Amino acid sequence: MRLIYHPDAEQELIEAAQFYEKRVPTLGTQFLDATDYAIGVIQKAPERMAIIDDDVRHYLMPRFPYAIYYRAFSDHLRILAFKHHSRHPNYWRYRLTA
Repeated sequence: MRLIYHPDAEQELIEAAQFYEKRVPTLGTQFLDATDYAIGVIQKAPERMAIIDDDVRHYLMPRFPYAIYYRAFSDHLRILAFKHHSRHPNYWRYRLTA
């Protein structure tokens, strides 16, 4: 299944990895590995994750305080946000139309 990242989601992922890497060497890489694993889980069964609004679903990452917000289509996944749990719950909603 093809992945399409909203540009702001991609930026969130990069910034989070850089933040973790600055705090502890290799932690940024571990975060990216955890993200890759999470995306793989989502790709295997995208409908399995909880719907939070309309057709938007989210996956809670087990080790890091992040959720991956996405929409599943027949031929691709659109990643909308890599949301840190401390962020406002709706900050990413404008990405539904972008």
